[in-house]
Amino acid sequence: MFVCLSAAFAVENMRNHIKIVFLFGQTKLFYTFAASFSRTVLADVLPVNLKKYFMAFTNNIMIVRHRLLTELVKLWKKNELIERIDRLPIELSPRRSKHEGRCCVHKERAVWRYKSLPLLGMTMEDETDELTPLSEFAFRAMKRAGSGVPKEDILCVIDEACSSCVQINYEITNLCRGCIARHCMTNCPKGAVHLKKNGQAWIDHDACISCGICHDSCPYHAIVYIPVPCEETCPVKAICKDERGVEHIDESKCIYCGKCLNACPFGAIMEVSQVFDVLYRIRNKQKLVAIVAPAILGQFQVGKEQIYGALREMGFADVIEVAQGAMQTVEHEANELLEKLEEGQPFMTTSCCPSYVQMVRKHAPEMAKYVSDTRSPMYYTARLAKQKHPDAQVVFIGPCVAKRKEAQQDEKVNFVLTFEEISSILDGLGIDPGTSAPYEVEVQSVREAHSFAQTGGVAGAVKSYLKEKANSFQVLPVANLSKKNIAMLRAYGKSGKAPAKFLEVMACEGGCITGPCVHNELRAGKRKFEKELGKETKTYEDMD
Repeated sequence: MFVCLSAAFAVENMRNHIKIVFLFGQTKLFYTFAASFSRTVLADVLPVNLKKYFMAFTNNIMIVRHRLLTELVKLWKKNELIERIDRLPIELSPRRSKHEGRCCVHKERAVWRYKSLPLLGMTMEDETDELTPLSEFAFRAMKRAGSGVPKEDILCVIDEACSSCVQINYEITNLCRGCIARHCMTNCPKGAVHLKKNGQAWIDHDACISCGICHDSCPYHAIVYIPVPCEETCPVKAICKDERGVEHIDESKCIYCGKCLNACPFGAIMEVSQVFDVLYRIRNKQKLVAIVAPAILGQFQVGKEQIYGALREMGFADVIEVAQGAMQTVEHEANELLEKLEEGQPFMTTSCCPSYVQMVRKHAPEMAKYVSDTRSPMYYTARLAKQKHPDAQVVFIGPCVAKRKEAQQDEKVNFVLTFEEISSILDGLGIDPGTSAPYEVEVQSVREAHSFAQTGGVAGAVKSYLKEKANSFQVLPVANLSKKNIAMLRAYGKSGKAPAKFLEVMACEGGCITGPCVHNELRAGKRKFEKELGKETKTYEDMD
């Protein structure tokens, strides 16, 4: 049995069927499906009011994050955050409760406690005394929200949760035949491979440096590589263990792509949230304007107008689509591209992905001269928001971790919230977007500007804007800042040659709609995005 969302529903896997049990108080609703049915098929046949629970979460780590932030927002709504937060870990993991994956219920409570810190906008370094109660941190969070600015930290490693990964990446299995050649032992540069009495090899992990030579040399493939998920997924080697075996993020290398967030099986890596900085200002009647990324089209089961209505119900004075700023990005980038190609520059890349910009700055400086000088849609939209509401603070809402870093360098953007956080806030406040009054934005942007959220969207928008002028050059989408693609981009920068004149680079595979902090399940999000994008009728073809 898999239980989540404070017993909102459970999924029971049987041999030939799947039973979904929804719990509403004392009422149980049962839905049984063939085991071969996919998540997508199940979501399609569920009642509308239940789809949001099923579609949004693909692993328990996401469920835990959502549940914890939702509970914190509920306490804030009741004005009980400081008074009751100390009891929250106990309420989430009561005595004699199951604690799968942890050694005991006390460990589970400790993890709940420490995961609350980044959600309050703090890091592990803020705890200097383990006896400090959560209520004190909640008090500090509210005080900071009232008088200061959010912490500059983007990501935080919860050391209490980060303790179960392997220390060495290679292990010898029972497939070892005890061969006479002993390639593994003779080729090990540190002499870390030894033989048992039965002739099988074993690795001295104190001497092993994880070079992988033994793995490559074994003729029986008896030596397996055991990846550390966060280290493996990081494309720039910004994560490594410290002397205590706890993962550490090197800020000088990190590009804030967010790949590590959902890669960690223990949920030990979290964003340093700005949720309560925003909620504090809402409660104190400060004017806030939400600028919403185009990826919103694929995030919720309702239309964007109802999501905008829910944001208004939350307390935002106005909602402006970042697609409006994307139109300025398209105009500037298109003209810049033509100008640079006429000057003889061999190629140009986009600049709207902040993770890619960080990668160039920190790991591929040879690419810097080929990166567009045009600013991101968030940059232009924030200035539109300030022109319309000079006395307001601007909150960017999107699927991206790196936007927090970009916002720190933009005086017009005050806060950044993710779609994942918005989902928890809405649930915590008891706001159902399905019943919210629709809100129409004042400016309708072209369909191509909304398409910025998907692979090929930026390049496609530029070509649509240029019309026949775009026939003179080719485009190349690079939609995933993997280790391989980073090496490829560095090679382009060093050689000054690329297979296309215009390169669209995005950190996330598939574009922003598959960002690390989306709300919807990725495949469902892509389908929903394409469906909603088709409803946007205004295009560059209709404009002179």
